[in-house]
Order: sequence, then C-alpha cells, then structure tokens
Amino acid sequence: MHRSRLALTAGLVLSAGLLAGGCGDPGGLRGAGSTPTAEAPTRLWPKLPPPSAPAEDYGTVESVPVKGVDVPGGNLYEVDPATVAKADFDKNPGIYSRSDAVYKETAKQLDACDTGHTADEKCPVLNAYYRDLTGDGKDDLIIGIRLARGHAENLDIRAYAMEKRQLTQIMDMGDAVLGVELAGHEVIVRAVSGMQGYEYRTVWSWDSHRGAMLPTTDEIVRSPNAPSRKPERKPEPAASARLTPSPDASP
Repeated sequence: MHRSRLALTAGLVLSAGLLAGGCGDPGGLRGAGSTPTAEAPTRLWPKLPPPSAPAEDYGTVESVPVKGVDVPGGNLYEVDPATVAKADFDKNPGIYSRSDAVYKETAKQLDACDTGHTADEKCPVLNAYYRDLTGDGKDDLIIGIRLARGHAENLDIRAYAMEKRQLTQIMDMGDAVLGVELAGHEVIVRAVSGMQGYEYRTVWSWDSHRGAMLPTTDEIVRSPNAPSRKPERKPEPAASARLTPSPDASP
C-alpha cells in the first residue's frame, strides 16, 4: 500500500476509536489560531507640496452641446451621423487645435461626406453604433472619425446623447486605436503601446455628477496577439562528453 494511503488508514482507525470511546467534540467556540495584523497603506512623501497645475486631460470630461443639428422627435436613429460629425468637429475640435494639420485635413474630408446613413469611402465617418451609455434607457449615438494617415491619433471616437432635448456630446477621445468594444454601459478602447507585445486598455464609463463619459480605468496589458515567450532550452552536452556503457558492463 502507498505510504500516503497507510497514513490515511491509520488516521481513520484512530478517529473511529476516539468516537467509540465517547471522546467526541464538546462543541462551543474554538480558536482558529493567530490572525495576521491588518496594515494601513504607507504614505510616501507626506510633506510633498500640491501641484501648481492639473495634469493634462486624456479627453473631454464635460458635456458639450452640439448646435445646428435637428434631431426629429429626439430619436438619434433619425439623424445622419455624418451631419453630427460635421457640426461637432467644426464647433468643438476637441483635443485638436484649429491650426493643426490634422484638424484641417479632417475638416476637408468631412465636407466631402454625403448625407444619408450609407457609409462612403471618401467620408471619414465610420458606421454608427447605438447603445445606452447613460443608463436612462435610451440609446445614445457612437461614431468614429477616421483621421488622415500619418497621424498618431488615427481614430477620433465621440458619443452623443439627448440631454434636455439638446444633442450633447458626452465623450471625445483620439488615439492610435486597435479596437473598440461595448460592454454594458461602458466603452472599452484598445490602443497601441510603445512597448512591444503590450497595449493600452481604457474603459470609459458614464459619470452622472460630471454628466459625461470618463476614463475610469486606464491600464497597460499584454496584447492577446503577442507571441508567448518560449522557455530557454539548455544546450545539450557534446557527443564526446556523453558516457556510453561498455557492452560487458554489468547492469
């Protein structure tokens, strides 16, 4: 019998003997041993002075009204996404300056967009998606504006909602986007990282206090398409160094 099975059998026999002798568990509370002491987080540089200016924002963190666009009955399905992109990009450049080359080139491409819901190859506005992002039970509008080649921010992502019968921009960000996903009320953006084999993963969530989508989670993760690191193989010894037993050697 295996050693572990022998120990298990002996333990079962001893337990049976204790139960037969009336030495059962008397009940009541028993101590579980010492509990590790909880440690509070250690604060580093407690006398560090506050910063003189806030850090640069990742994207739009406030709602912006979009003027000049008629939304029939407040139904975002009835409005042309290219028309929304034109009006919003013209009035609200977002992270771009009106003097930037990327803004000028994209504005020219938006002027070439035809009206209608059919995507045009010359139009930089991608097919629109609809999802309730604010949690009010109504679908919001999500569009992507493909920027000119050669720019680090190759996709501008914007979201719109109807706030008090007014078309309102609730999200605006630009990045070297690898992919965009919708999960519940959140927008998940995967972007290129400077480290090979890794990518940025940013989760945008609705914030009712700010009235806009905020990047609530921003992390760098291993890319799912990155090749796995193969374990290093130790070099095999040379043939002359191997020991070969002689034919007459006893086993």
